[in-house]
Amino acid sequence: MEFTYYFDGRFVPATEAVIPISHRGYRMADTVFDTERTFNGDIFRLDDHLERLYRSLKAVRIVPGLAQDEMAEICREVVRRNDPLRQQYGDFWVTQLVSRGMGRNLLQPEPAVVSVVVDPLPFWRHAGLYAQGAHLVTPATRRTAPDALDPKIKSTDRLSLVMAEIEAKQVDPEAYPLPLDDHGNLTEIVSGNLFLVSGGVVRTPGPRSILSGISRQTTMEMARSLDIPVVEEDLQPYDLYVADEAFVTTTSFCILPVGRFNGAPVGGHVPGSITKRLTSAWNEMVGLDIIEQAERYAGG
Repeated sequence: MEFTYYFDGRFVPATEAVIPISHRGYRMADTVFDTERTFNGDIFRLDDHLERLYRSLKAVRIVPGLAQDEMAEICREVVRRNDPLRQQYGDFWVTQLVSRGMGRNLLQPEPAVVSVVVDPLPFWRHAGLYAQGAHLVTPATRRTAPDALDPKIKSTDRLSLVMAEIEAKQVDPEAYPLPLDDHGNLTEIVSGNLFLVSGGVVRTPGPRSILSGISRQTTMEMARSLDIPVVEEDLQPYDLYVADEAFVTTTSFCILPVGRFNGAPVGGHVPGSITKRLTSAWNEMVGLDIIEQAERYAGG
């Protein structure tokens, strides 16, 4: 079976969701997006993701032509139409993409092109890392400076992150890049946020040079509910090298321990004790074992 997408006002087979090569979304990355995942077929924190999407749209002056509640219903309908495939893939990624319309006048373009797509979650990528931990590598490419493009805008202009990923994978094909910002501080992995633990305190980079992820927000809420202190602050590579433990969070894998940083081991045990507590909290909240699910569908 083929996935069904919502594309420019219609539900269509994935192969029919195409744009002209001259479209601004393709030629100039003039597109804003957001991505969620499902748990047991239900979209996780959809309203929070759509609120972030609509803030990004407002910041770049794209008018989507759909109210937020209309977008939410389209997302749920796309998931419903693809539900027969869930047995094969376990759960889905759900992504909204909104591109500025064509037209000679940039301030008065044609209607925006709105898409909602469903993809299999890449369990194969991270299933084995819950036990051994991810390897984070600092690439030469820096995170785009916030005075050039504010990271709170989630756009498809991600070439700097692509270059960072290439550089990290040339060191270790399984590595995740962890770029530094223009001040030499740790930022985030390509599609997720960094946390480290020192002396029982969870520490994470502040919002200046990162996209504050919904999984990041969820994890911080969990930690505080477990009486684990959380601090947002500038962090340098030194802080990660000497951390007691570390983990990263993102939509697909929720929470993943870090095992190495630039080849050096992080902490004494992987996963660390606080990472284990937070993983258990994730499992309880979403109603399934995220590690068992990833392992079961890793070959899909």
